[in-house]
Amino acid sequence: MSDESIPGLSSDDGLTWRRVFNHVAILVGFLAVWEMLTVTGIADELLYPRPTLIIYSFYSLFIDQGIVWRHLWVTMATVLSGFVVGTLLGIGLAVVAGLSETARRYMKPYIIVLEATPRIAIGPLMLAWLGFGFEAKLAIVTLVCFFAPFINTLTGFLSSDEDQIELMRSLGASRWQILTKAMVPDAMPLIMAGIRLAMASALGGALVAEFISSNEGMGVLLNNLAAVLQMSAAFAALLTLTVLGFILYRIMESIEARIIFWHHDESMRRVSRKRQSSWSRL
Repeated sequence: MSDESIPGLSSDDGLTWRRVFNHVAILVGFLAVWEMLTVTGIADELLYPRPTLIIYSFYSLFIDQGIVWRHLWVTMATVLSGFVVGTLLGIGLAVVAGLSETARRYMKPYIIVLEATPRIAIGPLMLAWLGFGFEAKLAIVTLVCFFAPFINTLTGFLSSDEDQIELMRSLGASRWQILTKAMVPDAMPLIMAGIRLAMASALGGALVAEFISSNEGMGVLLNNLAAVLQMSAAFAALLTLTVLGFILYRIMESIEARIIFWHHDESMRRVSRKRQSSWSRL
């Protein structure tokens, strides 16, 4: 039976469901092979725990013992705080550098040198300056999230349509109007790409910060579980971080699709339908 013969199921929906089924089948097959290798002793169960034990560890961490929630909250607070501060700081400085050639000439080299410095090397200095609390972790994640929004926003501003800007100037547009009506819309795809990169890096930065400067958080939990060879629980914590990173990235993709809808076909069709509906009611 073809997808078109199923009532209410379009060809796109059918293709999506086929892809979902294929991915699920691959995952189930991989887990079955893993389970068989550990049960038969080919793989060391101490280092490579059975998938069924990992599933049980999810239940233990989230429901039975419930120890994961406090660590997850601490990590999320660090991720979101550092992401917001780093992104706003990067975009703000990029706007200044984009509007002023003098500021750009003096600012850009120092920011590039800062970005080239490894975060692990900065970590001990942050501990010495800010201690082992939230401030040090926030500073590290802020540094991780700063560079991508800065360089993407600056690149977007410098790539703005010069002819459009000159036309607006000839018509008497203010600097603020040129910024908001020409430069920012032209730069939005690059700005949003930088923000997505910052979000993708924020979780990794938070884990690095927790490894070196914290006594709670998902990084600490994962490190402690692996240290005592509770590998099934460690795998469960790792998969939790994987799912969390995926969710954060998808959220940023959804936000991007709504802000710069003209770069996404489905979002463009949705906005067009909404505008058509609004016009039809007039």
